[in-house]
Amino acid sequence: MGKEGRVQAPDGVGQLQVRKIYTIGYGGRKFEDFVRILKNFGIETVIDVRAFPTSKYPGFKREELEKNLPHFGISYVRIEELGGYRKGGYEAYTQTEEFGQGLEKLEELARQKLSVLMCLEGYPSGCHRRFIARELRKRGWQVLHIVGKGRLL
Repeated sequence: MGKEGRVQAPDGVGQLQVRKIYTIGYGGRKFEDFVRILKNFGIETVIDVRAFPTSKYPGFKREELEKNLPHFGISYVRIEELGGYRKGGYEAYTQTEEFGQGLEKLEELARQKLSVLMCLEGYPSGCHRRFIARELRKRGWQVLHIVGKGRLL
């Protein structure tokens, strides 16, 4: 694997691909619209990075996601180590061993299947996903934020 986060194509022909991951906030979305957006982007795995995997929005509690996403060909994984609301602030938390372990789990999953990091906030600027995205970029990942009805930032 090169410095830019590129990997050799599976056919071995030498065509290089950039490692890519998406982020999304589900706030204000209906579950059906959420799934449609994921399918439009070819997402295979939802990686939940909420500190508390529950929700007032129908369909977004951990148990509901675990049960319902597989019906659409999408797997669900929660990485507790990447959850928000950290003592001392999330930016400082990104320097801890626990965060590093969570990031390694995330990278392992995202290398296998096209993945999206999920939390509540619609825009990454108001969410701890921005710090996770920053750290992934440092490791050579292309991070794309899905906002609104399926626009990319």
